[in-house]
Amino acid sequence: MSGILAGGPVIPNFGTGSHCVTHNDLFCADWVRDNWHGVLEPALVQHIELSAKAVAIGFAIAFVAAVAARRARLVETPFRLFSAFVYTIPSLALFQLLIPITGLTDTTVEIALVGYTLLILFRNILAGLRSVPEDVLESARGMGLTATQILWRIELPLALPSIVAGVRIATVSTISLATIAAFVRPIGLGYPIFIAIGDDIFKTELIAAGVLAVALALVSDVVLVLVQRLLTPWVRARAA
Repeated sequence: MSGILAGGPVIPNFGTGSHCVTHNDLFCADWVRDNWHGVLEPALVQHIELSAKAVAIGFAIAFVAAVAARRARLVETPFRLFSAFVYTIPSLALFQLLIPITGLTDTTVEIALVGYTLLILFRNILAGLRSVPEDVLESARGMGLTATQILWRIELPLALPSIVAGVRIATVSTISLATIAAFVRPIGLGYPIFIAIGDDIFKTELIAAGVLAVALALVSDVVLVLVQRLLTPWVRARAA
């Protein structure tokens, strides 16, 4: 892959290029056009991959823990305390704690990002499962459904609004935190931002990468809202 991983982002030279670039104006559309494929697009793709993997892994861990806590309350407190502890650690401090163990690798970044999703996802999944009315569960048991069937056919569908709400929060916060990953690895939209800051604050690169990160968070949130509405049509019907 050319661009960030191959040779690093294009560092603007204020002495060459268009008048806008050489004078470091607020925003130079020509620089964005010339550096889209080499700088911004690879960073955006990497940012999406980082965030998606972190949320997916975090969801899998939190889901298992929430289901276990729903069945046995002894599981809830230890996992809640652990995830809350990780959540309170500043991101840079967590990276520094992980680097001696996993090194300056993508694994270090992913472990940190996954850790920050656990508390949000665990709380929302568990709250959604516990919001299912007991009389509904009793009716399902009376029909002869097993615990696994009740989980997939009754509890999860009714818990979806709460679960998706947690995924939305976790996704947006992960996209934001992933920009800090550039302190560990030259990946994601955080890297062009840091390059722009280090290069006497090149405004165009800073704004372009920042806007892409914000846009990614907004688009992800909208997509998840649409997914929630698609999977829970009864919620809209009840509201109407």
